[in-house]
Amino acid sequence: MANESRPCPCDIGDRFDYGGRGQEVQVGHIKAYLSKPSASTDKAMIVIHDIFGWQLPNTRYIADMLTTNGYIAICPDFFVGQEAWKPSNDWASFNDWVKTRDAGKTDKEVDVVLKYLKDQCGAKKIGVIGFCWGGAAVQHLMLKNPHLKTGVSLYGVISRFEDKHSLLHPTFFIFAEKDDIIPLEQVTLLEQKLKQNCKVDYEVKIYPGQTHGFVHRKREDINPQDKPYIEEGRKDMINWLNKYL
Repeated sequence: MANESRPCPCDIGDRFDYGGRGQEVQVGHIKAYLSKPSASTDKAMIVIHDIFGWQLPNTRYIADMLTTNGYIAICPDFFVGQEAWKPSNDWASFNDWVKTRDAGKTDKEVDVVLKYLKDQCGAKKIGVIGFCWGGAAVQHLMLKNPHLKTGVSLYGVISRFEDKHSLLHPTFFIFAEKDDIIPLEQVTLLEQKLKQNCKVDYEVKIYPGQTHGFVHRKREDINPQDKPYIEEGRKDMINWLNKYL
C-alpha cells in the first residue's frame, strides 16, 4: 500500500463520508449501482469505474453527485463479476491482471445498459463518464457508439487508443499535471491529434499540481491546496454535461 511520500498511481485515497443515494440493481447479465433524482428526467449518465471496480464508494459518490445535479446515474460492473484490483495486490502482476479486463471491450455491456436506461428509466439523452481505466473506455465509446451524446474522460489512459482521434461526440478530457501514469507529453500529443482529426467539440484540460485520481478521490485533508482543483474538476464536468446533454 502506498504512502503519501510515494503514492501508488491509482491509490484509493481516503473514502468519502458515503451514505449512498442509490441502490444495486441487476441489468441483464451485470450488476449495477443506480441512482435517480427525485424529479423525473430523460437525461442519464453511465459511470465507468476505475480499476478498483463498481463498488468503490468514491465512484458511487460521483454517481450520487450526478443525481443531485438532475441526472439518472448508473455505475455498472464492467468487470462482469471478475475481481477488481485491490491496493494490497502486487503491482508487478498488474499488467497480467489488466490484460483480462480490456477497456476497449465494453460495448456489449454498454448496449445492455443503454437498453435498460431507455426501457426502464425513460432516458432519451445519455452520456458517459469514466475514471482511469474507465476514462480509456470513454474514449473508446466516443469513437464508435452512435447512441451516446457526450463523454467525459477523467485521466483516461491515453496509450490505450493513441492512434484513434475521430470522435463522434463532444468529449471533455480531464488530466492531472503530476500524473505518474499519464505523462504530459502524451496529453500534448493527444491535443495535436484531436486538432488534426476531430470534427466535433472537445476540450483537454490539465489541472495544476494534481495527481492521478484527484477528481473522484478526496485528498484535501492531506493537501488543502488541492481542494479548489477537485471542486473545479467536478464543476467543469457538470458544466460540460449540462451543455451537451
